Amino acid sequence: MKSLGPAFNRMWGASLASNLADGVLVAAAPLLAVTLTRNPVLISAISALVMLPWLLFAIPIGALVDRVDRRFLLAGANAVRFGIAGLMALSIATQTMTIYWLFIATFLIGVCEVTADTTSQSLIPQILDKAQYEKGNSRLQVSETVIQGFIGTPLSGFLYAIAIYLPFIANSLGFLVAAGLAAAIPIKFLQELRSGVCEEEKPNFVAEMKFGINYLYRDKPLLRLVVITASIGLCYSLATSTIVLFILQQLDLSPSFFGLALAVQGLGAILGGLSAPKLSTMYGRSRVMAISIFISSFLVLLEGFSPNIYVFLGLATIVSFTITNWNILLMATYQSVIPGHLFGRIHGTRRTIVWGLMPFGSLLGGFVARGGLRLPLFVGGAIATLIAMFSLNFLLHVEDQTAREGERNG
Repeated sequence: MKSLGPAFNRMWGASLASNLADGVLVAAAPLLAVTLTRNPVLISAISALVMLPWLLFAIPIGALVDRVDRRFLLAGANAVRFGIAGLMALSIATQTMTIYWLFIATFLIGVCEVTADTTSQSLIPQILDKAQYEKGNSRLQVSETVIQGFIGTPLSGFLYAIAIYLPFIANSLGFLVAAGLAAAIPIKFLQELRSGVCEEEKPNFVAEMKFGINYLYRDKPLLRLVVITASIGLCYSLATSTIVLFILQQLDLSPSFFGLALAVQGLGAILGGLSAPKLSTMYGRSRVMAISIFISSFLVLLEGFSPNIYVFLGLATIVSFTITNWNILLMATYQSVIPGHLFGRIHGTRRTIVWGLMPFGSLLGGFVARGGLRLPLFVGGAIATLIAMFSLNFLLHVEDQTAREGERNG
């Protein structure tokens, strides 16, 4: 595998460490939640609180990313997550954890996730050349799936079986390593993206946030792509917010195998991550994106009909494959058309729309689940499929449309 440079490798290492921590948390947090409550609305609130910071903070954090040293912002976000996870482990060990303390920890970790994700994606144009974007995103996506899904998640189940607090200790240590690696990214390998803008001329913080909002509003193809993504994302969060209850109660899976079930779905994500650049070269980025988002949406609907865990995992694995193709090529599209020195605030603005809507979808999914644990998959999957179907013509030409508009804005 060809190296993409020292700066990328260091950021990649930080990503591997944080993904290991995330993988442990992905399985441990919902298992902890169901020991504290069986209320589907409260369970869905966990998913909502993870995403709520995108609605509240993505724009100001995006503007901050464009103003400060991105290496240290990434390191700081991981350092704070290290502290939160450590306090969670202590609270569980001393039997003082409640569902409401879990809500607070979840929200704070979500704020750090906004910071870390926005900073990482903004570093890509600063570290790599445009021709390397798909390879860089693919490498990050595949390693995330392998480390998070096949190491972190099963490890979490094993540690959870020994003691409930152990996954959170491992989670905390992973973020500590990620913080150190992020801070060690060598600055001499980073490209300077601001040209002709001195510190005295730099707009104030509020003006930079407004600029990001106005830029996205003026770029109609980019805005339409964001709206489509946000609408489908809301449906997906509706469909999956109570998935832990669906898998444990409706499909009768033992909690000890929950992490393994999540890991199996990672097979599709790995294949999707490896194939995305190749499929894009063979068939065109736009075509692969359009087909992938339609198939994944339709299969989310079909998941609701799963008679057992084996059928569900088969469908979920294909969903992982297609949605990973979509995510990698979507991010490469954004990184190609948005100027690098503006990426943080525009990325923050679009994530405010896309991920900011997801908490509402998650909470809505909790209320829908009162009518049956299959119902969120039916409702979310059906609406997402209709949106993808009616957006097909636009998505088949999205790369050309966004590129032309980006050139005019540039």
